[in-house]
Amino acid sequence: MNIWIAIGVTAVGCYAVKLVGLLVPEGVLERPLVRRLAALLPVALLAALTAQQTFADGRVLVLDAKAAGLAAAALALLLRAPFLLVVAAAVVVTAGVRAMTG
Repeated sequence: MNIWIAIGVTAVGCYAVKLVGLLVPEGVLERPLVRRLAALLPVALLAALTAQQTFADGRVLVLDAKAAGLAAAALALLLRAPFLLVVAAAVVVTAGVRAMTG
């Protein structure tokens, strides 16, 4: 398939999703269930993306340096470290594990 066709279809699809969102009546958006879902859905999607990128390699489950970095970041979050320190801990641990394992 031509790359420009894929880009065009993606652009039209994004515009259609945006348009559908704008056409939803305001009364629907004010419902408590919709507001709760709108608040929780991005967190769930980000968590799923993080888990997939960290623990999956195609169809294989892997535990490598990325998992160690994620564990270090989780520990830093539990200790209520600032965000930059959380990221730095994940980077340092990931790089250290990669250096040790080759």
